Amino acid sequence: MFARSVSIRLKPNSGAEFNWALKNVILPLLRKQKGFRDELALVAPNGSEVVAISLWDQKENADAYGRETYPDVLRTMGKVVDGIPRVLRYEVSTSTFHTIAAHAAS
Repeated sequence: MFARSVSIRLKPNSGAEFNWALKNVILPLLRKQKGFRDELALVAPNGSEVVAISLWDQKENADAYGRETYPDVLRTMGKVVDGIPRVLRYEVSTSTFHTIAAHAAS
């Protein structure tokens, strides 16, 4: 499994608009991407920063999303993002969430 971590600084008072766009625009786009597994968005208590972590089955699929779809997502979020988000990529070594989810489904 592979992860993309995107650190975002939000413009003042834009947390609600960010959450709306994430749920109604970005997540539907992500769900259509080959290899997409999950999204986790962490919002700072003061609402000024977000870390969004997407999980992918393979690095190639995450990279394809980064090249082909992420630029459109960034344009969509332009009204709420302050500056340029920082994107980092990781190999996932452990995920208890996926173990828990698989166990709950059985």
